Amino acid sequence: MKSQNKIDWMITLVPLVIVVGLSLLFFEFPNQSNEVLCKIRFFFGDTFGTYYLIIGLGMFLVSMFLAISKYGDIVLGEPNEKSRYSFFTWGSMMFTCGLAADILFYSFSEWVMYATNPHIAELGSIQEWSGVFPIFHWSFIPWGFYLVLAVAFGFMLHVRKRNRQKYSEACRPIIGKYADGFGGRVIDLLAVFALLAGTATTFSVATPLMASIIGELFHITINRTVITITILLITCAVYTYALLHGIKGISVLAKVCIYMFFGLILFVLIFSGKTRYIIDTGFESLGRTIQNFIGLATYTDPIRKTNFPQEWTIYYWAYWMVWCVAAPFFIGNISRGRTIRQTILGGYVFSVGSTIVSFIVLGNYSLGLQTSGVLDFIAQYEANGDLCSMIINIIKTLPCAPFVLVVVLFTMIAFYATSFDSIAYTASCYSYYKLEENEKPHKIIQFLWCIMLIILPIALVFSESSMNNLQSVSIIAAFPIGIVMILIIISFIKDGKQYLHEIKS
Repeated sequence: MKSQNKIDWMITLVPLVIVVGLSLLFFEFPNQSNEVLCKIRFFFGDTFGTYYLIIGLGMFLVSMFLAISKYGDIVLGEPNEKSRYSFFTWGSMMFTCGLAADILFYSFSEWVMYATNPHIAELGSIQEWSGVFPIFHWSFIPWGFYLVLAVAFGFMLHVRKRNRQKYSEACRPIIGKYADGFGGRVIDLLAVFALLAGTATTFSVATPLMASIIGELFHITINRTVITITILLITCAVYTYALLHGIKGISVLAKVCIYMFFGLILFVLIFSGKTRYIIDTGFESLGRTIQNFIGLATYTDPIRKTNFPQEWTIYYWAYWMVWCVAAPFFIGNISRGRTIRQTILGGYVFSVGSTIVSFIVLGNYSLGLQTSGVLDFIAQYEANGDLCSMIINIIKTLPCAPFVLVVVLFTMIAFYATSFDSIAYTASCYSYYKLEENEKPHKIIQFLWCIMLIILPIALVFSESSMNNLQSVSIIAAFPIGIVMILIIISFIKDGKQYLHEIKS
């Protein structure tokens, strides 16, 4: 049977129709669409907020259980198989596919958004707490989402050697034959919609910063929306080119991205003049995060004094949940030959470590300027809410600022390209009923997904959606995905237990 005949056109075309329809609505009715999004987001985020928090904490605890239990000894592949990638190459692909350019956008600016929230004043000072939440929202629980599902998918693909790379297949040990029927179709359609929602949110958050950097470097006064859409198309071309060169192209791009990323961090740490403050504040924030971890993970603000968890923690867990449709599949794919313990603990070391370093260095540099009275970034943000201009003002205080702006721009493009070529590759696999172990999706299908992933972000940028509305897209899409994720974990533990019994027998 030719690969074209195995294409699941329903999973491929139905999401395309939905995305085009939503995009047209955002183009034609931007204000009304954003208003509807807000109402739906309030319903899910406020009414069912605890649901997201329980899933987040639960995923982290499950990851620890899997790493230290007998399940940790399972090799994602043949029992004596070795990993095909070095730790650095594997970690680079995992880190860049899981975060995109948001890591740079938020590393520079996130503490400012927290500093203006009344919840920080309840806890203490800006110096004490505004650096804590970026570390909390981007470290152990978010990567717990990825890593637990990554080992579940890796086990499904490399140990059980199943040839349906879909969410429904991961649920088979629980739902049985229904994975091939209507129930499986619903699960897969929900997964693909969540994937599109997550990529739309990600692309729409940080690309305006790239547009602002270009405007600053070349003194262009063209409307930021026009430049942003141009950048989206350029980035789409880059990740499409890398994707069509397969995993090798993705790995090369990931390593280039990592070198630029760590080069930027080292430059800021060494030459910013705030080295001691960055290290001291970062060490203290990390300690405060660990000390208060359970309290931060279970805070719900029941009487809604500040709505902090509804605006931030719940949004972030939903944001990572919708990304779990693609990133864990890719991580599971490249983790062949590693044990479950190595995958989880190695993922935490490389990815969480890199994430924390980014927020500590880039975030505390600007926080140091704020606390020392050099610049008032909080006042800038409160005056116009423009984070992009604020980030550029932060970078302009560094030595060789134009050079740093160029590095930031190219690093963001590399992050986006690496993230989205891995996502497009995974989504392409979704378009097939079955893919054998060494079979790859057809390049036309990969190209189709590259285009599909860019349509909704352009619509969101064109409609000038606010941060709140971008958050809404993720929160809405994540609600049903949370239920599917629970099914996948239960299925994996059941199947893993049976596999260990088979080996022992």
